[in-house]
Amino acid sequence: MAGIYIHIPFCKQACHYCDFHFSTQLKHKDELVAALLLELQIRRNYLGDAPIDSIYFGGGSPSILPAKDIAQILQYIVNNFEVNNAAEITLEANPDDLNKEKLKAYVQMGINRLSIGIQSFIDRDLIWMNRAHNSAEAKSCIKRAQDIGIENLSVDLIYGLPELSDKEWQENIAIALSHDIPHISSYALTVEEKTALASFINNGKQKPLVEEKTAYQFEILQSVMADNHFIHYEISNFCKEGHYAKHNTAYWKGHSYLGIGPSAHSYNQSTREWNIANNHQYIDQIRRDIIPSTIEILSLENRMNEYLMLSLRTIWGADLNYFEDAFGSANKNILLQKAEDKIKNKWLSNANHKLNITNNGKLMADKIAAELFF
Repeated sequence: MAGIYIHIPFCKQACHYCDFHFSTQLKHKDELVAALLLELQIRRNYLGDAPIDSIYFGGGSPSILPAKDIAQILQYIVNNFEVNNAAEITLEANPDDLNKEKLKAYVQMGINRLSIGIQSFIDRDLIWMNRAHNSAEAKSCIKRAQDIGIENLSVDLIYGLPELSDKEWQENIAIALSHDIPHISSYALTVEEKTALASFINNGKQKPLVEEKTAYQFEILQSVMADNHFIHYEISNFCKEGHYAKHNTAYWKGHSYLGIGPSAHSYNQSTREWNIANNHQYIDQIRRDIIPSTIEILSLENRMNEYLMLSLRTIWGADLNYFEDAFGSANKNILLQKAEDKIKNKWLSNANHKLNITNNGKLMADKIAAELFF
């Protein structure tokens, strides 16, 4: 099982909280698309003979590209890799890009899942985030996609926003649920370095975020999603039965994947690579058949820590039998010793040879995992 991730590094405008690599200048778009195809050609053997179970167009905003560009990239992958007939093919999209013609083109080329960056159904918050769409577009694009025949939809929602009340947050979730969407990804607003939001806070233009408010809105999210029979299968992800995101689940389960494009990451069980986060340098080096990436050879400690960090975020937890087979009995025993106090505090559970984060522990999942590191 393996996946391919394509990073499309373009956006209409910069969201105040975003620290992903992107450019708002599209003048070198054609050269970038050509470079993506060249990198796919150069790295076609990276995954060996592993069949491709998922393809993910992320960014940036992939939906900003003309549909023909996405189709060209996707067709190249299908022609040059062994792509399973039931492969999940996801494209991240912004509501303001999803007109009827583009949606039809996505269906025709084989896109079978959309991840829509709604973020909020409240215009005030969309303006504050510097999003390019409004609430009406957020609602209408979902219906257009469903009318076209794309039922496998996911939407992103953000909580912890400065002006977002608990009641408004509940209403946001309710609006998403009212559209019969089978998957919701929901993230706490965080302050990342070198973002506009960080600058606003540092300059006193914006008050710091309130952790207690964010934590309570996460608890609201968990409760409402459980009441509506959604499976909380990863800290930030909820789905109806049968609608797990295959691509991201493969990340969390440690499967191999090939990342194409500036800033994209790749992983093949023993090494991790990440491409340069600069469009011009990426294009220049790819044209010279050079992969502009940094390679990290993963040590035993790296692999154990990564497994714990990722697996403990999921409903499947850390499999102790797998951990022993992969990393040795001595390391499994050390892990269990480290976990003892967290089990006593009911932040972790140990049942059926698996360590799982409890509901009490989900608010500090990353901290718990880090304290188990080797």
